[in-house]
Amino acid sequence: GIKWMSSLEAKFEDAKDKKPTAEKLERLRREKINRFRNQHRINIQGTDLPDPIATFDQLQKEYKVHPKIMENIQAAGFHVPTPIQMQAIPIMLHSRELLASAPTGSGKTLAFCIPLLTHLKQPRNKGFRAVIISPTRELASQTHRELVKLAEGTGFRIHMIHKAAEAAKKFGPKSSKKF
Repeated sequence: GIKWMSSLEAKFEDAKDKKPTAEKLERLRREKINRFRNQHRINIQGTDLPDPIATFDQLQKEYKVHPKIMENIQAAGFHVPTPIQMQAIPIMLHSRELLASAPTGSGKTLAFCIPLLTHLKQPRNKGFRAVIISPTRELASQTHRELVKLAEGTGFRIHMIHKAAEAAKKFGPKSSKKF
């Protein structure tokens, strides 16, 4: 026999029979991520980029960030990541190179300090394991302050060196050979 139905019923009937394919699910996931990036005005270029995070809690679940660092983030009053943090932190946690641009006060310091401490994993008596070079003393002081707060209770020792002579006194005359 002939089955009579409206075009609307035909569309519903067709949709009922089809199951979502892996490609369709992936396309929907990408669209959702692109909407999220557009909503937060995150412009990004590159290939095979990690998804942005929406909350700091995702760092512990997805990237196994040290619980003490997570506590320090919450204690410092950071509850929701800024757009630069949403995308830069996952990129750096995937050991990818990054060139980022964001306005002053947007959270760039925290965006690179969290992955830095996460990659170092734990303190070791091996000398300097990470060096951050800043163009000004003010920026160096700000970075030092943020790192000290972020690393509190983890055992990492954070130092700021702004004069070579002072560094030689503080770390010993052979420090340039040792480090």
